[in-house]
Amino acid sequence: MKNLAELQKMMKAAQEFQDKLQKELAEIQIEGSSGGGMVTVTLDGHKNCLKIRLEPEVINKEDVDMLQDLIVSAYTEAASRVDEEVSKKMSGFTGGLKIPGL
Repeated sequence: MKNLAELQKMMKAAQEFQDKLQKELAEIQIEGSSGGGMVTVTLDGHKNCLKIRLEPEVINKEDVDMLQDLIVSAYTEAASRVDEEVSKKMSGFTGGLKIPGL
């Protein structure tokens, strides 16, 4: 029974950590940019897009494809930065161990 109590205690601590992490991720804002800063995308820690900023010079109705590529590139950079931030936060919890699914 002692092992069961320890397991329950560990599960509760893990749930508390997950709740805290989810709240922190919702509050952070991470930017990615492309085109020398002409396009900036801001994401939260869940990779929800919060904001897109376009410099007027990058808007050209003759070259919509370029603008679309710049937006995708800025989003990809921001998403990569979110992954790095989540990794940092998780390594603090797991002590640097790579745990599948976390």
